[in-house]
Amino acid sequence: MYILASKSPRRQELLKMLISDFAIEVSNIDESLINDEPYNLSATLSKVKAEEIFKKHPSDIIIAADTIVIHKNKVLGKPKNNLDAFTMLKELSDDVHDVITGFTILSKDKCITKSVITKVYFNDLSDDLINKYIQTGSPLDKAGAYGIQDKEFPLIKKIEGSYYNVMGLPVEELKKCL
Repeated sequence: MYILASKSPRRQELLKMLISDFAIEVSNIDESLINDEPYNLSATLSKVKAEEIFKKHPSDIIIAADTIVIHKNKVLGKPKNNLDAFTMLKELSDDVHDVITGFTILSKDKCITKSVITKVYFNDLSDDLINKYIQTGSPLDKAGAYGIQDKEFPLIKKIEGSYYNVMGLPVEELKKCL
């Protein structure tokens, strides 16, 4: 049986593109205790999450993922509050950043950990647009304080790489590994 180690509704939706039947079990690791270089962090986090769930389910196939935003070598996680979200979005405005999703597939027969990087170019965002977007509540549970799928807000100019990676699960690469 497949187990997705994530409570993210976006990851669940994306995994359904590849696997129709899977269970969900959320990892309880304290991500703040995991340190690594910014470009390795999401892969390391995904592996730690997968290993925690695998201990309880050694006969199953565990899929774990973690998505981070890196802007000017600084990791932008999920915002703590509306002000934090505003600060992040203002920082990303009219600039480019990397979205990295690390994923791990762990079973008794194999362990694959990979990262996928997508470059995201933001439009020049007005304070009014940022505030309206924050009022939807959408930015508060997303790395970098935004969701690429939030089409009603023109945040993104263009991307180079996987759209699904920015959503939280690089299904193209994951499919190759499954």
